[in-house]
Formats: sequence, C-alpha cells, structure tokens
Amino acid sequence: MKNVTRINKAVFPVAGLGTRFLPATKAIPKEMLPVVDRPLIQYAVEEAYEAGIRHMVFVTGRSKRAIEDHFDSSPELEMELEAGKKKELLDVVRSLAPPDMSCSFVRQARALGLGHAVLCAAPIVGDEPFAVLLPDDLMTGLEGGPSVLAQMVQQFERTPTCILAVQEVPREHVKRYGIVAGDTAGERLTRVKRMVEKPDPDSAPSRMGIAGRYVLTPAVFDMIRTNPRGAGGEIQLTDGIARLMETEGVHAYLYQGRRYDCGSKDGFLEATVDFALKNPQLGPGFREYLKGLKL
Repeated sequence: MKNVTRINKAVFPVAGLGTRFLPATKAIPKEMLPVVDRPLIQYAVEEAYEAGIRHMVFVTGRSKRAIEDHFDSSPELEMELEAGKKKELLDVVRSLAPPDMSCSFVRQARALGLGHAVLCAAPIVGDEPFAVLLPDDLMTGLEGGPSVLAQMVQQFERTPTCILAVQEVPREHVKRYGIVAGDTAGERLTRVKRMVEKPDPDSAPSRMGIAGRYVLTPAVFDMIRTNPRGAGGEIQLTDGIARLMETEGVHAYLYQGRRYDCGSKDGFLEATVDFALKNPQLGPGFREYLKGLKL
C-alpha cells in the first residue's frame, strides 16, 4: 500500500435512483437537489477538498449526467457572466472545480449495493487508501472546527486502518444503521470487534451507528470481491469491512459535528432550514419570516 497515511482520492457512490424523492428525482439526480443554493453532491465534494483530497471519483449510473456537467467547465456561462460584469457569480461558478482538483467518473451498470459501487472505483483508486462519502448524508463539523472527513483523515494519519464515522443513535433508531461495538482505543476511537447491520434494538450490541463517511484501505477491495452477497442480495460494504477486523483492524471514530439524513424528506427539510438560517445573506430575513409563522 502506497503512501499509507495520505488520502489522495475520495469516492462518491451516486448511482442510486432516489426513489424516496420521486417525482422530483425522475429526471434529476437526487444528489443534485439543492440545499439552499448548492446541490448535495457539492457539499460532499467541498468536505473532501477541505480534508486535503484533490482527486474526486464519482460512481454514477444512467441519468446522472448532470453531476458530471456540474463539475465540468462551462465556457458559455462564464463568458456571459464576465460580459455582464457579474464577478461574484463568475467566481462561484469557477470555484466548483478548483484548478488543482481532478474528477473521474465510472459507471455502476447495475445497482448491486454499496459494496459493488465502491468496487467499481477500484481501477481508479488503485493500491492506496481512500475516502468514501455518501452525499445523502450532509455532514458538518463543529462551528469553526474541521469537517467530519478532515477529522477522520487526521485520525487515519495516527491509526492507518479502516476508519468508520459513527454517531450515537436513539435506541429506537438502531434498526436503521449498521451498529458497531468494541474496545476503547483512544479519545473518540473504538477498535471494532462486532458489526451488525440494522439489528433489532433488543439485540443491538451498542447504539453506535455508522454514518456516511469512511476512510478505507485498498485491502477492502479483495474482501468485497470474494464476499458472498448479503442482505437483499446486494454486495454490502460493511461485510467487506468486517472481514478486515481480524487482519488489519477496523476503528470507529465518534465524530464531532452534525449529520443531516438528506436521503429522507425530513432530514432534507431540516438541512434546508438550518443552512438557510446560517446563510449571511438569507439568514436574517428568513429568521424573521419563521418568527412570523403561526405554528
């Protein structure tokens, strides 16, 4: 494994159909749904960029061309904005893909699960550690602090094993998550001994649920390739990671920050309201509007 503590690439599995947001997602990728003024996928890419990653790998599917277009240059639009002396908007458009950032796109021809999506990126990732970000999970660090992925990258430099972002979830919600349990290995760090996918609350080994951020070693690719299909007949990423517990080791990191489940309508609305309130231009007026509502 090359450059064992340096994360150079991030994988974004974006081939899902987004059925929970139909009919909005019939022709528009769910990752392109905007939270205030930018699409979900952009928040995830900006998080990876802040963590020092410069090569973004998108695992796409049919009808996902808008994602590729979003991060591509748009000479006509830039010329129009430049001619109209709209420098602020021009800067925004050019910032979507900074000069030192590169993007690769690979197709997941069939929806065979998250593990399969990650495996599709193997030829691009190669023999080096990498990050995986699920754009449905819009995640923020503490105010003024590093992003969730930046926290994990820093932890990986100290503990170069697979690292899973985890959060403590309500007991009644454990059946929605992959749940981990193990031994304390440091501040906010657990060496994982057990992983259970969506357990019943009465049998769950803990309330530590896996969130949508991972730092993985390339050994996970072989684990995924040789794993039988899991729940729902899909190739599960957690099954591949679980096989590394006895060889390389796997750690769970209790991140500092907030997660919005934007794969659900409730979480998407929560993110929209919170991000609108934090927006310097929109926040003050939007706050006054909310105060005036009869709830």
